[in-house]
Amino acid sequence: MNQLKRILAATDLSTPARHAVERAALVSKDTSASLDLLHVANLALFERLRNLISSTPVDIDQHLLETAKHRLSDLGNNLKQRFDISVDTHLVVGSLLPELTKITKDLASDLLVCGSKGDSVVRHLTLGTTALRMLGKATYPVLVVKQPCNKSYQRILLPVDFSHFSERAISLARTIAPNAGLVLVNVYEVPFEGQLRYANVDEDTINHYRTIAKQEANKNMDDLCERAGLNIYETNTVVVHGNPIARILEQQESWDCDLIVIGKHGRNMLEEMFLGSVTKHVLSESPGDVLVSI
Repeated sequence: MNQLKRILAATDLSTPARHAVERAALVSKDTSASLDLLHVANLALFERLRNLISSTPVDIDQHLLETAKHRLSDLGNNLKQRFDISVDTHLVVGSLLPELTKITKDLASDLLVCGSKGDSVVRHLTLGTTALRMLGKATYPVLVVKQPCNKSYQRILLPVDFSHFSERAISLARTIAPNAGLVLVNVYEVPFEGQLRYANVDEDTINHYRTIAKQEANKNMDDLCERAGLNIYETNTVVVHGNPIARILEQQESWDCDLIVIGKHGRNMLEEMFLGSVTKHVLSESPGDVLVSI
């Protein structure tokens, strides 16, 4: 990805979702991309309410839609004035994930921005496989915002596995936040370490293999920086052994990174149908914002 042209921010008009649209507006300003705000009104919930309570006003749907339309318009105008950007608003009726997929395709959006609470993509991740499939097959990156937006991203953590996904994630990070510092981290492992321990291979031998694996990871890190056009003397790199999820979150805290950019898949092609396991856990457990690359 060399340039963002159009950003779509999904909002349920709640206070937590406000963080997401403000972040989307700031990224829009930093990248000169246009911004679309989308609110999906799910009126099926109120149809159930009418079936349960006969005294429910028949025009409640229209009232809710008018209220949502005004709130969405006010939000768009506020962002235009604060960030001096172009903002269009879209109000549709339906279920979140299908409508989100359709609108993103119709608008040819380059980036989807959403919050982590309320009626969000992340909440749907915990409820079933629909959102996992949507993100797994998405042709656009997804930025999940968890923190208030005070300034542009300052430092970005990039977990890398040296595949082509890593290069694309680096490119995306530089596009989203061109002035942010980068921290590349690789969590390496000894191939078949579990089987070696099961076979009672001594610790010195395992440590020897671990040293070789680390040396190879360091070389691969230098090669990746070169392919991505990064100056290895100006880019922070970390090679560490252990559990990928735990190490990624530790490095995020250690380097005080305000954004993690991670590929939606690793090298395991069995994950193509769903979101990768590490990515899913980082999305769920990271206290900071997470950008899922493609």
